Amino acid sequence: MNTRQKEVLFLLLSESDEHVLVQDLADRVNCSEKTIRNDFKAIEAYLAVYSSALLVRKPGLGVYLEIEEPEKIDLFNKLYRVHKRTKYESDEERILKIAYNLLMNVKSVTAQEMATQYFVNRATIKKDLDNIKKWLSRFGLTVISKQRVGLMIEGSEKDKRKALARLSDLICNSDLTNQFIKNQFLYHEVEFVMNELKALQKRHSLFFTDDTFESLLMHTLLMVRRIKLKQSISISEQEIKIMKETKEYKRTLEFLKQLELVFAIRFPEEEAIYLTTHILGGKLRYQEEVEGESKLIENNLILSQVVQYLITRMSQLIEIDFSKDQVLIDGLHIHLYTTLNRLHYDLSLSNPMLHDIKRMYPYMFDMLIQILEEMNETLAVYIPEEEAAYLTLHFEAAMERLDHQEKSKKVIIVCHMGIGMSQLLRTKIERRFRYVHVVGCIAKADLESYLANHHDVELIISTIDLPKLSIPHFVVSPLLEWTEEKKLEDFIEQLNQINYNEEKDFVMLNYTTPFLVFLQQEVKHPYQLIEKLAQALHSKGYVDKDYAEHAIIREKMSATTIGSGIAIPHANAKFIKESAIAIATLKEPIEWGTEKVSLVFMLAVKSDGKEVTKQLFQELSFISEQPSFVQKLTKETNIMRFLSHLNN
Repeated sequence: MNTRQKEVLFLLLSESDEHVLVQDLADRVNCSEKTIRNDFKAIEAYLAVYSSALLVRKPGLGVYLEIEEPEKIDLFNKLYRVHKRTKYESDEERILKIAYNLLMNVKSVTAQEMATQYFVNRATIKKDLDNIKKWLSRFGLTVISKQRVGLMIEGSEKDKRKALARLSDLICNSDLTNQFIKNQFLYHEVEFVMNELKALQKRHSLFFTDDTFESLLMHTLLMVRRIKLKQSISISEQEIKIMKETKEYKRTLEFLKQLELVFAIRFPEEEAIYLTTHILGGKLRYQEEVEGESKLIENNLILSQVVQYLITRMSQLIEIDFSKDQVLIDGLHIHLYTTLNRLHYDLSLSNPMLHDIKRMYPYMFDMLIQILEEMNETLAVYIPEEEAAYLTLHFEAAMERLDHQEKSKKVIIVCHMGIGMSQLLRTKIERRFRYVHVVGCIAKADLESYLANHHDVELIISTIDLPKLSIPHFVVSPLLEWTEEKKLEDFIEQLNQINYNEEKDFVMLNYTTPFLVFLQQEVKHPYQLIEKLAQALHSKGYVDKDYAEHAIIREKMSATTIGSGIAIPHANAKFIKESAIAIATLKEPIEWGTEKVSLVFMLAVKSDGKEVTKQLFQELSFISEQPSFVQKLTKETNIMRFLSHLNN
């Protein structure tokens, strides 16, 4: 879709609950009705691929988007994501082939030869090469052009292998990339490598994740092709000596021995070392103790220090004792064991869920980024944002487990059928709902006096209808059938959630004022806006002069986008004098990391208590899940009305 068509879809998403006249859409994007009707075809084609939403036309009423709220949020985020990919699959395949051939070629090739091969003009090839050059620079590789000779990639063999293994990043399509690489080999060759990898796992009780298995398959196939092209890798003597002492090296030799006959090649020692590092860095689903091997994880000194540091600092910041959760501790050891190996051997790290995790759990993710920044200085261990996102999931799961253990909801049961039935109901409830603590079973006649003496009751579960009460209550049958269990679970879950619609004020309103709100800004780069907002905070005495500089440093670690076109730049609390939030909307969205952003909250909030900080992040997450609300805020031109929207 072009820019206008995206704008039309934004408008339909923002007003998906009501009909919009075609003439209104035309007026808002400055074009004719006929153009809008033609745009609908492109929009419907887009929806057919990326959503189950329907564009419904009603003669005399207008058009509207038939879409569920969760899918609306997902579609909104897709539109705000900055796609580095090309427009059509044919373009993706062409760019993939050009990049692959440039990396594999041992001879130069001209742009004209490529244009002829792919049936496009030289201008298209030049544009493709510009994208490829930019991507190759991430691996320290450059495209060298020599007159009358052609194009070649310059760089180390190790960096070329790394780029070949990450070709999927170039076109944002790992399935297409992996299938393309497999297609460079005969079917039986790919099957043989896959079967030998499975045999390796089975022999040594290894439990690689699916991603790791696929990655090892790709590395092995690419290694075979490079050896046949006489492009062997170079490994230092010191690294060879260290790796040869590992059990993984012996396993790799076994594996490669099986491949030599099929591919009619001999694997040099350096290649065996190279593949060993990838096996060492492979992610495991879980670790099983075999011949005492699980002790290797526990005895790794750096690993133990990293896990202990994470547990201690997260417990302090979140104010939950994570050391009580052995499942978390074991999970961190297994996950970080391979992460540290990958970092040590300079293997690439990726996380396809990074942006979704940042959007769904901004509070936990930000706490971890802060701790990892400290850890880099304290332990000299740099863990990137991709891994911070995986760690976020570990700690979120732990918090759920610990919340259920430590924050039991106090409940009383009102039963009209005597002590035997009430005790049976109590047993069922406590067994089914581990986070519920039944503090008493009483008769309806005793309810009023009981509540007068016990002010900590949070929920009443009753077998009969009760008069109107200020305390939530839920009616079930004495036998608590399974259908009622599900309804009761949903009811309790609703009680545990913050209902923002009933809240009079957002917490963030306590931290901002009209002179910290800047609407319809025109900037080209995120850092420009960060400097402007930080300057506003500094001029009013809220932050130190260096706040902007440190906010930009934080931004370079991990872009602070949380989805739906929202960014929340901030720096360490030590540069804050008094808590405040500066807000900006942008006239036109700008690229911010891998997303487009039009609404910015610059946070300068000190630790004002865990609950306040957590609620602030929950509010930001809530806004990011309301596409219509985001659109309403970004279109507003009056500061007081903008703040009043947050207050409603």
